[in-house]
Amino acid sequence: MRIRIVDAFADRPFTGNPAGVLVLDTPAFPDDAWLQNVALEVNLSETAFAHRLPPGGRADWALRWLTPSTEVDMCGHATLATAHVLHTTGAATGTVRFLARCGILTATAHQDGSITLDFPVAPLTRTEAPAGLATALGSAPLAVEDTGEQIGDLLVELQDEATVRNLAPDLAALGRCSQRGVIVTALADQPGRGYDFVSRGFFPNVGIDEDPVTGSAHTALAPYWSARLGRDELIGCQASARSGLVHTALRGDRVLLTGRAVTVIEGELLSSP
Repeated sequence: MRIRIVDAFADRPFTGNPAGVLVLDTPAFPDDAWLQNVALEVNLSETAFAHRLPPGGRADWALRWLTPSTEVDMCGHATLATAHVLHTTGAATGTVRFLARCGILTATAHQDGSITLDFPVAPLTRTEAPAGLATALGSAPLAVEDTGEQIGDLLVELQDEATVRNLAPDLAALGRCSQRGVIVTALADQPGRGYDFVSRGFFPNVGIDEDPVTGSAHTALAPYWSARLGRDELIGCQASARSGLVHTALRGDRVLLTGRAVTVIEGELLSSP
C-alpha cells in the first residue's frame, strides 16, 4: 500500500500541517492496534486512514484519524490531505463524501487546486477560565469559550496578535485545563496583511504539544470571530512555526474550510494488516 505525507493548508512544501495518509485497499478498516502502530510510526499529529465504501450509500469513503497515541473524533487538516490524495491520484473527482466519527463530511476540489471542507460548527458556550489557565498560558484570557464535546477544546481570546505569537505555555499545566486542548486567538494587528485573526493550538492531552494548523479548531474560530466582526467569510492564520491560512465561511450550522495541500513524501508501507 502507498503511504504519503501531505502538507495541508499549505501551498508549498514544509509549511502548513503535515499528515500521513493511507488509502487502504481493503473493504474495512484493519485491526485498531495495527492502525495505531502505523500512526505511531508516522509520528505526525494525525495519520488518516480511508477505505472505499460500497456505491449507493450516504458516503463514498470511510475515514478515521489517529495521533501517535490515540484516535480523534474530528480532524480537518488530515481530511484535506486525504481529499488531496484521492483527487491527485484519480481515485475521486468533484465532491467526496466521508463517513467519520463526527458524521458525514464533504470535501470539494476546485479548478484552482484548493479544496473546501464542509464541517459542523462547534457550539460555543462562554465559560469561566479554569483555575490555573492564566498561569499555564503565561497570559490573562480576555474571554474563554467551551467548544463542546465534539472537539473538546477551550477557545481562549488573548490581548493581541503579538501575545498569541509569543506565547510559551506550560504544556503539562495546560493539559489539566481542558478535555483535548486549548486554542488561543486574537484579532489580526493589521487586517490588510491577508488574514482577519490569528490562532495557535496546543493539544497535550492527545500527544500533540502544538499543532501547526488545526482545521477542527476553525469550526470554533469561525463562528467566534464572525459574530465579533459581523462577516460570514474570514481568513484565519494559525501562527505556528510552519504557519498556514484557513479560509472560513459560515453556512448555518456548517462551516466551510478552504485550503490547499501538497504531497511531499510518497512510499510503500511494507507492514500488512
